[in-house]
Amino acid sequence: MLDKLRFGGETQPVILDTERMHVALSTTGDASALSLYYIRNREFLAPWEPKRQENFFSMSGWQQRMIQLVELQRNELAFYFVIRRKEAKEIIGVITYSNVLRHPMHSCYVGYSMDQDCQGQGLMSEALAATNQWMFEQQNLHRIMAGYMPRNHGSAKVLAKQGFVIEGEAKDYLLINGKWEDHILTALTNQDWNKKND
Repeated sequence: MLDKLRFGGETQPVILDTERMHVALSTTGDASALSLYYIRNREFLAPWEPKRQENFFSMSGWQQRMIQLVELQRNELAFYFVIRRKEAKEIIGVITYSNVLRHPMHSCYVGYSMDQDCQGQGLMSEALAATNQWMFEQQNLHRIMAGYMPRNHGSAKVLAKQGFVIEGEAKDYLLINGKWEDHILTALTNQDWNKKND
């Protein structure tokens, strides 16, 4: 169930409760857990992400990065959600909404990753349903876009389950692990978009 909480930066955290997880907007206090998440999944995520510098995996790197991410969230330009199982401190996944644009597009891009040991359990679909709903209801976005490499069948299933529609294919779309990769382009639109806020 999605708790309807207003976004209030670090003074009023946003926590979305799903059946099995707490999905929360990240805070500066998440730096250590995020560093551990990416260290733990470094080899597993490498084929699906840009090449990372060593600083990306360090605690100090995440402390600096979180200052920037929290500021982006405060200005409603991007939103970085962390996923934890209920009653657990360990981060098992992340969902990022970036390039948030308002009038006239009211859109953003979403990206995500899930811990290697949590694959195939429907956890990302469960978390993504909650965060997409929050972006539509609380941020009043009309469109969420996502891309995936054609060989990434897991991501294709996650997006299809959430109602994302394939809109095309982009050649050499993103530089992933040192190589330009084609991507399938998809989007989810908000059928209940509130025109009064336009």
